[in-house]
Amino acid sequence: MTTYSDLLAAVAATGEGRDIHDPATGDLVAAAPVHTVDDLEKAVAAARAAQPSWAALGHAARREVLNRAADAVDASAEALAELLSREQGKPLNGPNARFEVGGAAAWLRAAAAFDLEPEVLVDDDGGRAELHFRPLGVVGAIGPWNWPMMISVWQLAPALRMGNTVVMKPSEYTPLSVLALAAVLNQVLPADVLHVVSGGRDVGETLSAHPDVDKIMFTGSTATGKAIIRSSADTVKRLTLELGGNDAGIVLPDADPQAIAEDLFWGAFINTGQTCAAMKRLYVHTDIYDDVVTALADVAARMPMGVGLDETNVLGPLQNKAQYNIVANLVEAARDAGARIVVGGNPEAEQPGYFYPTTLVADIDNDNPLVAQEQFGPALPIIRYSTVDEAVAMANGLDVGLGASVWSSDKDAAREVAARIQAGTVWINKHGAVDPRVPFGGAKQSGYGLEFGVEGLKHLGAPQVISY
Repeated sequence: MTTYSDLLAAVAATGEGRDIHDPATGDLVAAAPVHTVDDLEKAVAAARAAQPSWAALGHAARREVLNRAADAVDASAEALAELLSREQGKPLNGPNARFEVGGAAAWLRAAAAFDLEPEVLVDDDGGRAELHFRPLGVVGAIGPWNWPMMISVWQLAPALRMGNTVVMKPSEYTPLSVLALAAVLNQVLPADVLHVVSGGRDVGETLSAHPDVDKIMFTGSTATGKAIIRSSADTVKRLTLELGGNDAGIVLPDADPQAIAEDLFWGAFINTGQTCAAMKRLYVHTDIYDDVVTALADVAARMPMGVGLDETNVLGPLQNKAQYNIVANLVEAARDAGARIVVGGNPEAEQPGYFYPTTLVADIDNDNPLVAQEQFGPALPIIRYSTVDEAVAMANGLDVGLGASVWSSDKDAAREVAARIQAGTVWINKHGAVDPRVPFGGAKQSGYGLEFGVEGLKHLGAPQVISY
Protein backbone atom coordinates (compact mmCIF):
# COMPACT_ATOMS: atom_id res chain seq x y z
CA MET A 1 0.00 0.00 0.00
CA THR A 2 1.23 3.49 -0.90
CA THR A 3 0.21 6.49 1.20
CA TYR A 4 -0.69 9.84 -0.32
CA SER A 5 2.53 11.40 0.99
CA ASP A 6 4.63 8.57 -0.40
CA LEU A 7 2.88 8.83 -3.76
CA LEU A 8 3.39 12.57 -3.97
CA ALA A 9 7.05 12.26 -3.00
CA ALA A 10 7.54 9.68 -5.77
CA VAL A 11 6.17 11.88 -8.54
CA ALA A 12 6.77 15.51 -7.58
CA ALA A 13 9.70 17.42 -9.05
CA THR A 14 12.85 17.18 -6.95
CA GLY A 15 14.23 20.40 -8.44
CA GLU A 16 12.61 23.10 -10.52
CA GLY A 17 9.16 22.12 -11.74
CA ARG A 18 5.76 23.46 -12.70
CA ASP A 19 3.32 24.19 -9.89
CA ILE A 20 0.03 22.28 -10.00
CA HIS A 21 -2.86 23.83 -8.10
CA ASP A 22 -6.10 22.31 -6.87
CA PRO A 23 -8.84 23.66 -9.21
CA ALA A 24 -11.33 23.58 -6.31
CA THR A 25 -9.32 25.61 -3.80
CA GLY A 26 -6.31 27.08 -5.58
CA ASP A 27 -4.02 25.35 -3.08
CA LEU A 28 -0.67 24.04 -4.30
CA VAL A 29 -0.72 20.28 -4.83
CA ALA A 30 2.93 19.86 -5.84
CA ALA A 31 5.42 20.85 -8.51
CA ALA A 32 5.31 18.49 -11.47
CA PRO A 33 8.51 17.60 -13.31
CA VAL A 34 8.97 19.28 -16.67
CA HIS A 35 10.54 16.77 -19.01
CA THR A 36 12.21 17.72 -22.26
CA VAL A 37 12.48 16.32 -25.75
CA ASP A 38 15.80 14.82 -24.67
CA ASP A 39 13.97 12.99 -21.86
CA LEU A 40 11.49 11.71 -24.43
CA GLU A 41 14.30 10.44 -26.66
CA LYS A 42 15.75 8.49 -23.76
CA ALA A 43 12.34 7.05 -22.86
CA VAL A 44 11.62 5.92 -26.42
CA ALA A 45 15.08 4.34 -26.72
CA ALA A 46 14.62 2.46 -23.44
CA ALA A 47 11.13 1.31 -24.39
CA ARG A 48 12.40 0.17 -27.79
CA ALA A 49 15.18 -1.85 -26.16
CA ALA A 50 12.81 -3.45 -23.62
CA GLN A 51 10.10 -4.40 -26.13
CA PRO A 52 11.49 -7.66 -27.59
CA SER A 53 11.85 -9.35 -24.20
CA TRP A 54 8.41 -8.13 -23.10
CA ALA A 55 6.86 -9.51 -26.29
CA ALA A 56 8.75 -12.79 -25.87
CA LEU A 57 7.01 -13.45 -22.55
CA GLY A 58 3.83 -14.37 -24.43
CA HIS A 59 0.18 -13.68 -23.71
CA ALA A 60 -0.12 -15.87 -20.60
CA ALA A 61 2.77 -14.23 -18.76
CA ARG A 62 1.69 -10.71 -19.75
CA ARG A 63 -1.80 -11.50 -18.50
CA GLU A 64 -0.36 -12.45 -15.12
CA VAL A 65 1.64 -9.21 -14.94
CA LEU A 66 -1.40 -7.07 -15.80
CA ASN A 67 -3.46 -8.77 -13.11
CA ARG A 68 -0.72 -8.06 -10.56
CA ALA A 69 -0.64 -4.46 -11.79
CA ALA A 70 -4.39 -4.23 -11.11
CA ASP A 71 -3.77 -5.57 -7.61
CA ALA A 72 -1.16 -2.84 -7.09
CA VAL A 73 -3.69 -0.18 -8.13
CA ASP A 74 -6.22 -1.60 -5.68
CA ALA A 75 -3.63 -1.56 -2.89
CA SER A 76 -2.93 2.15 -3.44
CA ALA A 77 -6.46 3.11 -4.49
CA GLU A 78 -7.20 5.65 -1.76
CA ALA A 79 -3.93 7.53 -2.23
CA LEU A 80 -4.43 7.58 -6.00
CA ALA A 81 -8.02 8.84 -5.59
CA GLU A 82 -6.93 11.62 -3.23
CA LEU A 83 -4.26 12.85 -5.63
CA LEU A 84 -6.68 12.64 -8.54
CA SER A 85 -9.26 14.66 -6.62
CA ARG A 86 -6.76 17.33 -5.64
CA GLU A 87 -5.24 17.69 -9.11
CA GLN A 88 -8.25 17.17 -11.39
CA GLY A 89 -10.88 18.53 -9.02
CA LYS A 90 -13.40 15.70 -9.19
CA PRO A 91 -14.96 14.58 -5.90
CA LEU A 92 -13.95 11.36 -4.21
CA ASN A 93 -17.51 10.04 -4.31
CA GLY A 94 -20.11 9.56 -7.00
CA PRO A 95 -18.89 8.58 -10.48
CA ASN A 96 -15.64 10.42 -9.83
CA ALA A 97 -12.19 9.82 -8.27
CA ARG A 98 -12.69 6.52 -6.43
CA PHE A 99 -14.81 5.34 -9.34
CA GLU A 100 -12.03 6.25 -11.79
CA VAL A 101 -9.31 4.44 -9.85
CA GLY A 102 -11.52 1.38 -9.52
CA GLY A 103 -12.21 1.55 -13.24
CA ALA A 104 -8.49 1.65 -13.97
CA ALA A 105 -7.99 -1.61 -12.07
CA ALA A 106 -11.02 -3.19 -13.73
CA TRP A 107 -9.80 -2.27 -17.22
CA LEU A 108 -6.38 -3.77 -16.51
CA ARG A 109 -8.04 -7.04 -15.56
CA ALA A 110 -10.34 -6.92 -18.56
CA ALA A 111 -7.43 -6.41 -20.96
CA ALA A 112 -5.72 -9.38 -19.34
CA ALA A 113 -8.79 -11.62 -19.62
CA PHE A 114 -9.64 -11.40 -23.32
CA ASP A 115 -8.69 -14.32 -25.54
CA LEU A 116 -7.13 -13.48 -28.89
CA GLU A 117 -6.59 -16.69 -30.80
CA PRO A 118 -5.43 -16.90 -34.42
CA GLU A 119 -8.41 -16.68 -36.74
CA VAL A 120 -8.71 -19.43 -39.34
CA LEU A 121 -9.73 -17.71 -42.58
CA VAL A 122 -9.56 -20.67 -44.96
CA ASP A 123 -9.19 -24.37 -44.25
CA ASP A 124 -10.03 -26.61 -47.19
CA ASP A 125 -8.41 -28.71 -49.86
CA GLY A 126 -6.81 -25.61 -51.34
CA GLY A 127 -4.89 -24.80 -48.15
CA ARG A 128 -5.15 -22.99 -44.85
CA ALA A 129 -4.84 -19.32 -43.98
CA GLU A 130 -4.64 -17.90 -40.46
CA LEU A 131 -4.84 -14.31 -39.22
CA HIS A 132 -2.46 -13.50 -36.36
CA PHE A 133 -1.81 -10.24 -34.50
CA ARG A 134 1.81 -9.45 -33.61
CA PRO A 135 3.17 -6.68 -31.38
CA LEU A 136 3.66 -3.34 -33.10
CA GLY A 137 6.66 -2.20 -31.05
CA VAL A 138 6.50 1.08 -29.11
CA VAL A 139 3.12 2.75 -28.57
CA GLY A 140 2.96 6.47 -27.83
CA ALA A 141 -0.04 7.49 -25.72
CA ILE A 142 -1.18 11.10 -25.37
CA GLY A 143 -3.92 11.61 -22.79
CA PRO A 144 -6.40 14.26 -21.62
CA TRP A 145 -7.01 16.01 -18.30
CA ASN A 146 -10.61 14.94 -17.68
CA TRP A 147 -10.12 11.23 -16.86
CA PRO A 148 -6.32 11.09 -16.67
CA MET A 149 -5.93 7.75 -14.90
CA MET A 150 -8.80 5.89 -16.55
CA ILE A 151 -7.94 6.92 -20.10
CA SER A 152 -4.25 6.21 -19.50
CA VAL A 153 -5.22 2.63 -18.66
CA TRP A 154 -7.49 2.45 -21.70
CA GLN A 155 -4.37 3.18 -23.73
CA LEU A 156 -1.63 1.31 -21.90
CA ALA A 157 -3.43 -1.89 -20.84
CA PRO A 158 -4.23 -3.29 -24.31
CA ALA A 159 -0.91 -2.02 -25.65
CA LEU A 160 1.03 -3.91 -22.98
CA ARG A 161 -1.17 -7.00 -23.28
CA MET A 162 -0.30 -7.20 -26.98
CA GLY A 163 3.44 -7.14 -26.27
CA ASN A 164 4.14 -3.48 -26.96
CA THR A 165 5.96 -1.10 -24.67
CA VAL A 166 4.44 2.32 -23.94
CA VAL A 167 5.62 5.93 -23.69
CA MET A 168 2.92 8.23 -22.30
CA LYS A 169 2.62 11.99 -22.49
CA PRO A 170 0.00 13.26 -20.01
CA SER A 171 -1.88 16.53 -20.18
CA GLU A 172 0.03 19.47 -18.73
CA TYR A 173 -2.99 20.06 -16.46
CA THR A 174 -2.91 16.63 -14.79
CA PRO A 175 0.62 15.17 -15.01
CA LEU A 176 0.82 14.11 -11.36
CA SER A 177 -2.11 11.70 -11.65
CA VAL A 178 -0.56 9.86 -14.59
CA LEU A 179 2.92 9.85 -13.07
CA ALA A 180 1.46 8.42 -9.86
CA LEU A 181 -0.47 5.73 -11.69
CA ALA A 182 2.68 4.75 -13.59
CA ALA A 183 4.70 4.68 -10.37
CA VAL A 184 2.24 2.17 -8.92
CA LEU A 185 2.16 0.06 -12.08
CA ASN A 186 5.95 0.07 -12.33
CA GLN A 187 6.13 -1.64 -8.95
CA VAL A 188 5.06 -4.71 -10.93
CA LEU A 189 5.96 -4.12 -14.59
CA PRO A 190 9.44 -5.00 -15.90
CA ALA A 191 11.88 -2.12 -16.25
CA ASP A 192 11.34 0.26 -19.18
CA VAL A 193 8.07 -1.31 -20.33
CA LEU A 194 6.14 1.85 -19.33
CA HIS A 195 7.48 5.41 -19.33
CA VAL A 196 5.73 8.72 -18.64
CA VAL A 197 7.22 11.92 -20.05
CA SER A 198 5.63 14.97 -18.46
CA GLY A 199 6.37 17.75 -20.91
CA GLY A 200 4.86 20.43 -23.06
CA ARG A 201 3.59 20.63 -26.61
CA ASP A 202 7.08 20.07 -28.05
CA VAL A 203 7.21 16.67 -26.34
CA GLY A 204 3.83 15.69 -27.77
CA GLU A 205 4.77 16.82 -31.26
CA THR A 206 8.05 14.90 -31.14
CA LEU A 207 6.32 11.78 -29.85
CA SER A 208 3.71 11.81 -32.63
CA ALA A 209 6.39 12.15 -35.32
CA HIS A 210 9.03 9.89 -33.77
CA PRO A 211 10.41 7.26 -36.18
CA ASP A 212 10.83 4.71 -33.37
CA VAL A 213 7.22 4.99 -32.21
CA ASP A 214 4.99 2.58 -34.12
CA LYS A 215 1.54 3.78 -33.06
CA ILE A 216 -0.06 6.79 -31.42
CA MET A 217 -3.15 6.61 -29.23
CA PHE A 218 -4.70 10.00 -28.53
CA THR A 219 -7.77 11.20 -26.66
CA GLY A 220 -8.55 14.90 -26.94
CA SER A 221 -9.75 17.61 -29.27
CA THR A 222 -10.41 17.16 -32.98
CA ALA A 223 -8.01 20.02 -33.78
CA THR A 224 -5.14 18.32 -31.95
CA GLY A 225 -6.06 15.00 -33.52
CA LYS A 226 -5.73 16.52 -36.97
CA ALA A 227 -2.29 17.86 -36.04
CA ILE A 228 -1.24 14.38 -34.92
CA ILE A 229 -2.44 12.91 -38.22
CA ARG A 230 -0.29 15.39 -40.10
CA SER A 231 2.81 14.90 -37.94
CA SER A 232 2.53 11.10 -38.09
CA ALA A 233 2.24 10.94 -41.86
CA ASP A 234 5.92 10.73 -42.74
CA THR A 235 6.35 7.55 -40.70
CA VAL A 236 2.95 6.09 -41.73
CA LYS A 237 2.27 5.58 -38.04
CA ARG A 238 -0.79 3.62 -36.92
CA LEU A 239 -3.32 5.79 -35.08
CA THR A 240 -6.23 5.40 -32.70
CA LEU A 241 -7.93 8.76 -32.20
CA GLU A 242 -10.81 9.44 -29.82
CA LEU A 243 -11.69 13.06 -30.55
CA GLY A 244 -14.37 15.63 -29.75
CA GLY A 245 -17.94 14.55 -29.19
CA ASN A 246 -20.90 16.91 -28.62
CA ASP A 247 -23.16 13.89 -28.13
CA ALA A 248 -26.89 14.21 -28.73
CA GLY A 249 -29.69 12.65 -26.73
CA ILE A 250 -33.20 12.25 -28.19
CA VAL A 251 -36.19 11.81 -25.88
CA LEU A 252 -39.14 10.25 -27.73
CA PRO A 253 -42.70 11.33 -26.84
CA ASP A 254 -43.56 8.06 -25.06
CA ALA A 255 -40.75 8.41 -22.50
CA ASP A 256 -41.54 8.82 -18.79
CA PRO A 257 -39.86 12.07 -17.66
CA GLN A 258 -39.66 11.12 -14.01
CA ALA A 259 -38.30 7.64 -14.74
CA ILE A 260 -35.46 8.85 -16.96
CA ALA A 261 -34.55 12.15 -15.28
CA GLU A 262 -31.69 10.93 -13.07
CA ASP A 263 -30.11 8.86 -15.84
CA LEU A 264 -30.42 11.84 -18.18
CA PHE A 265 -28.71 14.00 -15.59
CA TRP A 266 -25.71 11.71 -15.14
CA GLY A 267 -25.50 11.13 -18.88
CA ALA A 268 -24.84 14.86 -19.20
CA PHE A 269 -23.16 15.82 -15.93
CA ILE A 270 -20.84 12.93 -15.11
CA ASN A 271 -17.46 14.43 -14.12
CA THR A 272 -19.25 17.80 -14.07
CA GLY A 273 -19.81 17.50 -17.83
CA GLN A 274 -16.10 17.07 -18.57
CA THR A 275 -16.40 13.79 -20.47
CA CYS A 276 -15.93 13.23 -24.20
CA ALA A 277 -18.94 10.93 -24.43
CA ALA A 278 -21.19 12.91 -22.11
CA MET A 279 -24.50 14.14 -23.47
CA LYS A 280 -23.93 17.73 -24.60
CA ARG A 281 -27.31 18.52 -26.20
CA LEU A 282 -30.74 17.09 -25.46
CA TYR A 283 -33.64 16.99 -27.92
CA VAL A 284 -37.07 16.51 -26.30
CA HIS A 285 -40.43 16.09 -28.02
CA THR A 286 -42.72 19.04 -27.51
CA ASP A 287 -45.44 16.90 -25.86
CA ILE A 288 -43.25 16.16 -22.82
CA TYR A 289 -40.72 18.99 -23.10
CA ASP A 290 -41.81 20.97 -20.03
CA ASP A 291 -42.11 17.82 -17.90
CA VAL A 292 -38.58 16.69 -18.80
CA VAL A 293 -37.15 20.14 -18.06
CA THR A 294 -38.88 20.21 -14.67
CA ALA A 295 -37.77 16.68 -13.78
CA LEU A 296 -34.16 17.45 -14.71
CA ALA A 297 -34.22 20.65 -12.67
CA ASP A 298 -35.44 18.68 -9.65
CA VAL A 299 -32.55 16.22 -9.98
CA ALA A 300 -30.00 19.00 -10.46
CA ALA A 301 -31.16 20.67 -7.24
CA ARG A 302 -30.30 17.51 -5.27
CA MET A 303 -26.71 17.14 -6.51
CA PRO A 304 -24.15 18.86 -4.23
CA MET A 305 -21.18 20.61 -5.82
CA GLY A 306 -18.02 21.54 -3.97
CA VAL A 307 -14.48 20.63 -2.96
CA GLY A 308 -13.74 17.06 -3.95
CA LEU A 309 -12.30 15.92 -0.61
CA ASP A 310 -15.62 16.71 1.08
CA GLU A 311 -17.32 13.30 1.11
CA THR A 312 -20.76 14.82 0.53
CA ASN A 313 -20.05 16.30 -2.91
CA VAL A 314 -20.65 14.56 -6.24
CA LEU A 315 -19.92 17.48 -8.60
CA GLY A 316 -16.70 19.48 -8.68
CA PRO A 317 -15.11 22.44 -10.44
CA LEU A 318 -14.01 22.83 -14.01
CA GLN A 319 -10.45 21.59 -14.15
CA ASN A 320 -8.90 24.79 -15.48
CA LYS A 321 -9.64 28.45 -16.04
CA ALA A 322 -9.67 28.15 -19.84
CA GLN A 323 -12.47 25.57 -19.71
CA TYR A 324 -14.37 27.63 -17.15
CA ASN A 325 -14.29 30.60 -19.51
CA ILE A 326 -15.57 28.52 -22.42
CA VAL A 327 -18.59 27.33 -20.43
CA ALA A 328 -19.33 30.75 -18.94
CA ASN A 329 -19.12 32.51 -22.30
CA LEU A 330 -21.36 29.98 -24.05
CA VAL A 331 -24.04 30.24 -21.36
CA GLU A 332 -23.95 34.03 -21.45
CA ALA A 333 -24.27 34.00 -25.24
CA ALA A 334 -27.30 31.71 -24.93
CA ARG A 335 -28.85 34.04 -22.33
CA ASP A 336 -28.24 37.05 -24.57
CA ALA A 337 -29.93 35.23 -27.46
CA GLY A 338 -33.10 34.78 -25.42
CA ALA A 339 -32.70 31.23 -24.12
CA ARG A 340 -34.20 30.47 -20.71
CA ILE A 341 -31.82 29.62 -17.87
CA VAL A 342 -33.82 27.11 -15.85
CA VAL A 343 -31.22 26.54 -13.11
CA GLY A 344 -27.65 27.75 -12.67
CA GLY A 345 -25.96 30.21 -14.96
CA ASN A 346 -24.88 32.56 -12.16
CA PRO A 347 -21.49 31.60 -10.71
CA GLU A 348 -20.33 33.25 -7.51
CA ALA A 349 -18.00 36.09 -8.39
CA GLU A 350 -15.51 35.80 -5.52
CA GLN A 351 -15.41 32.05 -4.88
CA PRO A 352 -12.11 30.17 -4.91
CA GLY A 353 -11.78 27.52 -7.58
CA TYR A 354 -13.32 27.11 -11.01
CA PHE A 355 -16.84 26.24 -9.94
CA TYR A 356 -19.58 26.78 -12.49
CA PRO A 357 -23.05 25.84 -11.25
CA THR A 358 -25.07 23.03 -12.75
CA THR A 359 -26.93 24.80 -15.56
CA LEU A 360 -29.95 23.81 -17.65
CA VAL A 361 -30.79 26.01 -20.65
CA ALA A 362 -34.23 25.64 -22.24
CA ASP A 363 -36.05 27.23 -25.19
CA ILE A 364 -32.80 27.47 -27.14
CA ASP A 365 -32.29 27.39 -30.91
CA ASN A 366 -30.43 24.45 -32.39
CA ASP A 367 -27.89 26.73 -34.07
CA ASN A 368 -26.98 28.52 -30.83
CA PRO A 369 -23.25 28.12 -30.02
CA LEU A 370 -24.08 26.36 -26.74
CA VAL A 371 -25.65 23.60 -28.87
CA ALA A 372 -23.36 23.65 -31.89
CA GLN A 373 -20.07 23.73 -29.94
CA GLU A 374 -18.88 21.16 -27.42
CA GLN A 375 -19.11 23.06 -24.13
CA PHE A 376 -17.41 20.31 -22.04
CA GLY A 377 -18.83 21.47 -18.76
CA PRO A 378 -21.91 21.55 -16.50
CA ALA A 379 -24.30 23.26 -18.92
CA LEU A 380 -26.93 21.33 -20.89
CA PRO A 381 -29.00 22.93 -23.67
CA ILE A 382 -32.47 21.36 -24.09
CA ILE A 383 -33.97 21.75 -27.57
CA ARG A 384 -37.64 21.24 -28.42
CA TYR A 385 -38.64 19.19 -31.50
CA SER A 386 -41.92 18.19 -33.14
CA THR A 387 -41.13 15.17 -35.31
CA VAL A 388 -38.61 12.34 -35.02
CA ASP A 389 -37.26 13.21 -38.47
CA GLU A 390 -36.52 16.72 -37.21
CA ALA A 391 -34.75 15.39 -34.11
CA VAL A 392 -32.60 12.95 -36.10
CA ALA A 393 -31.65 15.65 -38.59
CA MET A 394 -30.55 17.97 -35.77
CA ALA A 395 -28.65 15.20 -34.00
CA ASN A 396 -26.80 14.36 -37.23
CA GLY A 397 -26.25 17.97 -38.21
CA LEU A 398 -22.74 18.34 -36.80
CA ASP A 399 -19.44 17.00 -38.12
CA VAL A 400 -18.81 14.89 -34.99
CA GLY A 401 -20.34 11.61 -33.87
CA LEU A 402 -18.76 9.99 -30.83
CA GLY A 403 -21.87 8.83 -28.99
CA ALA A 404 -25.62 9.47 -28.82
CA SER A 405 -28.65 8.16 -26.99
CA VAL A 406 -32.37 7.53 -27.49
CA TRP A 407 -34.83 7.54 -24.60
CA SER A 408 -38.17 5.74 -24.90
CA SER A 409 -40.54 3.32 -23.19
CA ASP A 410 -40.59 1.33 -26.45
CA LYS A 411 -37.17 -0.24 -27.09
CA ASP A 412 -38.10 -1.32 -30.61
CA ALA A 413 -38.97 2.26 -31.52
CA ALA A 414 -35.78 3.44 -29.86
CA ARG A 415 -33.67 0.96 -31.85
CA GLU A 416 -35.22 2.21 -35.10
CA VAL A 417 -34.22 5.76 -34.26
CA ALA A 418 -30.80 4.66 -33.02
CA ALA A 419 -30.02 3.06 -36.37
CA ARG A 420 -30.49 6.44 -38.06
CA ILE A 421 -28.01 8.32 -35.87
CA GLN A 422 -24.48 8.91 -37.12
CA ALA A 423 -22.40 8.02 -34.06
CA GLY A 424 -19.94 5.35 -33.07
CA THR A 425 -22.12 4.25 -30.13
CA VAL A 426 -25.83 4.82 -29.57
CA TRP A 427 -27.18 3.96 -26.13
CA ILE A 428 -30.83 3.34 -25.33
CA ASN A 429 -32.19 4.71 -22.05
CA LYS A 430 -28.65 5.47 -20.84
CA HIS A 431 -25.73 7.56 -22.05
CA GLY A 432 -21.96 7.16 -21.87
CA ALA A 433 -22.02 3.70 -20.29
CA VAL A 434 -18.73 2.30 -21.60
CA ASP A 435 -17.86 -1.35 -20.98
CA PRO A 436 -14.40 -2.93 -21.30
CA ARG A 437 -15.94 -5.79 -23.30
CA VAL A 438 -17.63 -3.53 -25.87
CA PRO A 439 -15.64 -1.76 -28.63
CA PHE A 440 -15.76 2.03 -28.53
CA GLY A 441 -14.83 4.58 -31.19
CA GLY A 442 -16.13 7.60 -33.04
CA ALA A 443 -17.74 8.42 -36.37
CA LYS A 444 -17.12 11.42 -38.64
CA GLN A 445 -14.60 13.84 -37.06
CA SER A 446 -14.81 12.16 -33.67
CA GLY A 447 -11.88 10.00 -34.68
CA TYR A 448 -11.13 6.50 -35.88
CA GLY A 449 -9.92 3.20 -34.54
CA LEU A 450 -11.51 1.14 -31.79
CA GLU A 451 -10.74 0.69 -28.11
CA PHE A 452 -11.91 -2.00 -25.65
CA GLY A 453 -12.65 -5.66 -26.06
CA VAL A 454 -10.98 -8.06 -28.46
CA GLU A 455 -11.35 -5.54 -31.29
CA GLY A 456 -9.42 -3.03 -29.19
CA LEU A 457 -6.61 -5.55 -28.72
CA LYS A 458 -6.45 -6.08 -32.47
CA HIS A 459 -5.93 -2.34 -32.98
CA LEU A 460 -2.80 -2.64 -30.82
CA GLY A 461 -1.38 -5.42 -32.98
CA ALA A 462 0.02 -5.78 -36.49
CA PRO A 463 -2.15 -8.17 -38.53
CA GLN A 464 -0.22 -10.97 -40.21
CA VAL A 465 -1.65 -13.67 -42.46
CA ILE A 466 0.09 -17.01 -42.57
CA SER A 467 -1.02 -19.06 -45.55
CA TYR A 468 0.04 -22.58 -46.40
